[in-house]
Amino acid sequence: MNICICNTCAPGPSVIVSKLRLMAAIGAAGLTGTVSVSTAACLGACQTPLSVALQGEGRATYLFSGVSFATDIDDLIATCRTYLEAPDGWIEDARPCGRLRSCLRARIPVMPAQEG
Repeated sequence: MNICICNTCAPGPSVIVSKLRLMAAIGAAGLTGTVSVSTAACLGACQTPLSVALQGEGRATYLFSGVSFATDIDDLIATCRTYLEAPDGWIEDARPCGRLRSCLRARIPVMPAQEG
């Protein structure tokens, strides 16, 4: 799975710091090799920066905004674990996600496989 950080919300050095903090937390949680971190231009949740997306091949995609890397790292790691445990990444019970439940802006189901 991948965590994608909006580099428009967190331009320049702040996105680097956020990415490094997140990568350190992923390592401490034993998720290195399972969870990667990337950045992308504008994730479209500009009203409440910082935006983060969770995505995985054959899995649902989630978009969160209003995320703070100063306070939400533990909830982000818990959300990653919940996402990885959920069939197709579709989280039915988001209580383990902590504050990120209130930061959810979009939940997109897995794209069906094309026939042929």
